[in-house]
Amino acid sequence: MSNHRFKALEIAQNRRAVPVAPPAERVSDFFGIYTFNKETMRALLSPEAYIRITEAIDTGGKIDREIADEVANAMKAWATSKGATHYTHWFQPLTGETAEKHDAFFDITVEGKAIEKFKGSALVQQEPDASSFPNGGLRNTFEARGYTGWDPSSPAFLMDNGAGGKTLCIPSVFISYTGEALDYKTPLLKALNALDKAATGVGQFFDRNISKVTATLGPEQEYFLVDKALFYARPDLVMAGRTVFGHSPARGQQLEDHYFGSIPPRVNAFMVDFEFEAMKLGIPVRTRHNEVAPGQFEVAPTFEEVNLSIDHNALLMDLMEKVAERHDFKVLFHEKPFAGINGSGKHNNWSMSTNTGVNLLGPSSKPKETLRFITYLVNVIKAVHDNADLLRASIASAGNEHRLGANEAPPAIVSIFLGETLTKALEDLETKSEISLQKGDNVYYKLGINRIPSLLRDNTDRNRTSPFAFTGNKFEFRAAGSSANSSSTMIVLNTIVADQLNKFRVDLSARLDNGEKKELAIVDILKQYYADSKRILFEGNGYSDEWVAEAARRGLSNIASTPDALAVYLKPESLMLFERMGVMNHSEVESRYEIELEKYIKKVQIESRVMGDLAMNHVISTALKYQNNLAQTAKALLDIGLEEEAAPIKELIREISKYVSAIKTHAEAMIEARKEANNLADTTERAKMYATKVKDFFDVIRYDVDKLELIIDDEDWPLVKYRELLFVK
Repeated sequence: MSNHRFKALEIAQNRRAVPVAPPAERVSDFFGIYTFNKETMRALLSPEAYIRITEAIDTGGKIDREIADEVANAMKAWATSKGATHYTHWFQPLTGETAEKHDAFFDITVEGKAIEKFKGSALVQQEPDASSFPNGGLRNTFEARGYTGWDPSSPAFLMDNGAGGKTLCIPSVFISYTGEALDYKTPLLKALNALDKAATGVGQFFDRNISKVTATLGPEQEYFLVDKALFYARPDLVMAGRTVFGHSPARGQQLEDHYFGSIPPRVNAFMVDFEFEAMKLGIPVRTRHNEVAPGQFEVAPTFEEVNLSIDHNALLMDLMEKVAERHDFKVLFHEKPFAGINGSGKHNNWSMSTNTGVNLLGPSSKPKETLRFITYLVNVIKAVHDNADLLRASIASAGNEHRLGANEAPPAIVSIFLGETLTKALEDLETKSEISLQKGDNVYYKLGINRIPSLLRDNTDRNRTSPFAFTGNKFEFRAAGSSANSSSTMIVLNTIVADQLNKFRVDLSARLDNGEKKELAIVDILKQYYADSKRILFEGNGYSDEWVAEAARRGLSNIASTPDALAVYLKPESLMLFERMGVMNHSEVESRYEIELEKYIKKVQIESRVMGDLAMNHVISTALKYQNNLAQTAKALLDIGLEEEAAPIKELIREISKYVSAIKTHAEAMIEARKEANNLADTTERAKMYATKVKDFFDVIRYDVDKLELIIDDEDWPLVKYRELLFVK
């Protein structure tokens, strides 16, 4: 086994950076060349069809059969001219991965002649097997029919399959035969539509020209890179995506020398390569850098509309994995692949913009615009405050459970950071006494709004320990996990903000109907909202134990367990919220709860099985062999009368026996706990048992294994060590 480890190390250490040539001299020459975007449609469609399709994209309207046929013909001509032989509806089922079923463009005529064919009906709808994807009890196994439907708001694109040509990928929704959503995209589109209507309705109190509000997103993607040979020498990385054992190396991230440091040549070549491929697909990646932990990196895009941004992130993750193969790397998206160093998140930078070009979360120096900004800001605060547990549920997963609260990510307490200046501005707004205005008075001056600093965007520090931080002109939800599909978070965030904006509009309309002055009524409502919600604001260190105690005093939830967090979806108020906003019905919410619980169980189960296998078949066997060598050495010393010299070796033998015995005892107990959990029929109870009785053994077993790693000769240790995984690049 040790030979396998050292052979992998030899391969990894001899790697060299793979040369990468740019597709063209300028990015603008190849950006989006594999995307069926508006520019391409304008060139290939008739003027009438182009207007109809762009209207449908902008308004969410339906596309009739005639227009669909013309678009399909144009797509086929464009795709085949670039080497595509197949097409697929590309969708995002609740597995957490993307899915695709490739169909050939050609068909056979009655004369037996092959022709290229792609009708509007094939563009608009396909029929994959719905029974083979997670459905949370919505469908019986024998009820197989499901539909994918074209989402025209996200451009079709070409995926290069390497030596196998290209495939036209059509972003799509995925629903069951009876109409329930079986994917992430369907409820996301409904949530975004709800936000558009609610935010537009509020916006018209300030500007009648606002007719559409678009939620925007920029997901920062953190990840680790591991050499492919070292990856395959670690069964836990292959099976579970994270290392279940591994002693911390002498040097980790304590020198703080990796963050923003010089990017290793092999890594840089990989980054350049996947960025070129991403740009061909119209993915606007802009930032790359080393992250805090050794072996950890980040890529970030320009902000886009939420639905498109999430499609691009899912595509980018798939692209990164494929490109990594060319560079002999493996990409780790697991939230906590290595103990003792920072894990990885997917920081969701979210805001709202209007058709008039205004960022609704962007501060302004103009009093009227400042009141509008504060209106949306306070409503977001109240939405998060009132639905903090639901937002926590949206980031719950087996991987993120390892990361949250691990001193590199926010704890499972949802709090908001605004910064000192903005917090003071809202405090002043709350405590300002009532004012009676005379005709002609400057309302903004009287309310003190004009005295709010105009430099709010940059005049406060940032707080990287906050799960939901205001960062100048947007909120950054830092608690989402790196492997997650951002739709889970965005469905909840956009739904709760839309619901809160609807409540604000009702409250304000009632006051206006009573003859109150609009500005005074708005401020009075915001003052009450802020007073009701400000306990969720926190400016300090979210990683500290003091904050956990303080949050408890404030009555804020701290839901550490994934099963407990997911249970919030089933609360009556959660079910009513999604139904009221037209995002998901009760059955759809309940099915997602079941799917996420099953996913949690299976991932913890896999980790447990990997841990048991490595402990019994790799670690213990190696320890016993090494112990036997020590025993022979001790016997040889005793045989020649060197009892004192043999004493330390005998003590080492006892120590190894102690750790081996503990590992065996705990591994067997963990296996029994897993069997007991598997016999439980109720999914909720089974998940809770995995979260406690099974998972509680993980750290216990790991402690003893990691102690043995320090004792056993380096030449004999079977598992690639952390110093090798993290630093061999």
